[in-house]
Amino acid sequence: MRVRQSLPALVGAVAMVLGMSTASAAAPSAAATPCGYYSSSSDSYYNHCTNDGSRIVIEVEVSGWNYEQCVGPGITWLGSKSKVSDAWYVGRTC
Repeated sequence: MRVRQSLPALVGAVAMVLGMSTASAAAPSAAATPCGYYSSSSDSYYNHCTNDGSRIVIEVEVSGWNYEQCVGPGITWLGSKSKVSDAWYVGRTC
């Protein structure tokens, strides 16, 4: 009788652990999306971390020349990592 009662609990616990590990793998961690410029193996991004909804101007370095871009809160894709090498806040809003 104990085996019958504990089997559903064991199955439920395994399902919960598997569900939690799947959810954790799908959600980006804070380390994976730092504030400011960061890149993956193939792409470059800028993460504007703010709580006030502000839009800021960043300077983007692309293959030897730079351009400015206005970005809002959150993550902005800047382009291929092979072309975009850096980006930084220039100190003003847009």
